[in-house]
Amino acid sequence: MDKDRDEDRRLTEAVCRDIAGRQRYLGGPQPLAEAIAQLIASRGYARVQASAQWEEAWNDAVGPTLAKLSRPGNLRRGVLEVIVANSVAMQELEFMKKKILKELAQMTFSKKIRNLRFRIGPID
Repeated sequence: MDKDRDEDRRLTEAVCRDIAGRQRYLGGPQPLAEAIAQLIASRGYARVQASAQWEEAWNDAVGPTLAKLSRPGNLRRGVLEVIVANSVAMQELEFMKKKILKELAQMTFSKKIRNLRFRIGPID
């Protein structure tokens, strides 16, 4: 008798664990705003939109001539990486660094830029 009861209890516990494990997937409907936020994050759409905003702000800060020869890259820990077409443009941007930082700070962004790092690379 005790063996049967122990076996029944183990079987019941196993079934309960299985059901509990499956219930996390049966949470019911998800709010639409949350689903859209997850989709935007997983597809990287927010990054594309932010990149376009950085591009526009960069063009305003450096002017049309240098904007053609440079483009903003990644922002990490307050340091904006800037891709520059050649060393002459890179040197000119180094000279203008304080002015550029001041102008970018005046534009309202959620992430603040503390410094600029320039590197030579291809401009699309």
